[in-house]
Amino acid sequence: MGLLSKGFEIEMYTGTPQGEIVGLSDKIVQALDGFVREPDSRNVEYTTAPFCGYDRLLCALLKPRQNLRTYLNTLGDYTLIPGSTMSLAGSDRFCRSDPNNPYHDYIEQTYGTKVVTASVHINIGISDPDLLIKACRLVRVEAPLYLALSASSPFIDGRVTGSHSTRWQMFPKTPQNVPLFESHAHFIRWTEQQLAAKTMRNVRHLWISVRPNGDRRPYKLNRLELRICDLVVDPLALLAITALLEARIRQMFATPELDPLQQSRLSTTEDLIAITEANETAAARHSLDAELRHWEDGRTIIARDWIKEIYEQVYPIAKKQGFSCFLSPLKKILRTGNTAQQWLELNQQGMDVSTIIQQDIQNIAQQERDLEYAVCQSALMV
Repeated sequence: MGLLSKGFEIEMYTGTPQGEIVGLSDKIVQALDGFVREPDSRNVEYTTAPFCGYDRLLCALLKPRQNLRTYLNTLGDYTLIPGSTMSLAGSDRFCRSDPNNPYHDYIEQTYGTKVVTASVHINIGISDPDLLIKACRLVRVEAPLYLALSASSPFIDGRVTGSHSTRWQMFPKTPQNVPLFESHAHFIRWTEQQLAAKTMRNVRHLWISVRPNGDRRPYKLNRLELRICDLVVDPLALLAITALLEARIRQMFATPELDPLQQSRLSTTEDLIAITEANETAAARHSLDAELRHWEDGRTIIARDWIKEIYEQVYPIAKKQGFSCFLSPLKKILRTGNTAQQWLELNQQGMDVSTIIQQDIQNIAQQERDLEYAVCQSALMV
């Protein structure tokens, strides 16, 4: 079996080099192909086409971002803002991108600015619907590990919140009770019940850490969508997290018993879900340093150590498939910390939140220029 197809949905804030977030999505979506509005105008989303190769994925991540930066310069002194929450200001108000959209009415009235966050959704192509549901079960109970690697929202409105992922702490998970789906038929049945009960407004209104996705949900499915990750602005770090996800799924393909419904020694699936939700909360608060409970047997384990265990298991798989080099940046994240941890360390050393954000705005712009030149140019010559 070759590499699985992979694609991203990237949400980012736009604003000034000083870190002020400014709503520009109405102009962006009219001027640039491939960008869509979020309910709030201060962030905008682009989606990459699905590719199997990681080199092509890297270009697909960078090209739209460079196009967006070029366009923002025509509007004024605007740039892209890192982080998954409004780090410096703005969480007290909602800035509608489409005042005439009734679904946006519902979003604003029901959730307010809890949903005005920036994130990355990672999509992995799996054509067999029941195999996809099985993958969703495994990834759901391990989703806190991907949050721990990606956490990038320790600030809101200029203050330290006490959580590494403030985004996931406050994001409204909907509906409140979502089972571990036993099969594709179970997912179809459950979705139809939620729509009838109006606990879901539409088929997209399933806001949990991971969900099955496809062209005609819930009936036609073709990909797993991991939704828990904070925004990862470093493309190499994002590809490393994606490589871990792909390698883990491939390990599941080769190891049928790697299934929470079969292998967990916890009493009930309800216990399994309760542990998973507690792990999400712990990972949102402490990320790589979070104390979690393992889904297999309930033992306590630090998130960083759990990730290391999985890394060692899947590295041979990634190496055999030729993408282990894209997995290797995980070691740096585990050693030096994720974005939230790095920002918090700077803050503890005396740097204020504004300066931290402004410094990273410059750093990511430079990194993108370096990567675009070094990688995309060489890819075009292949």
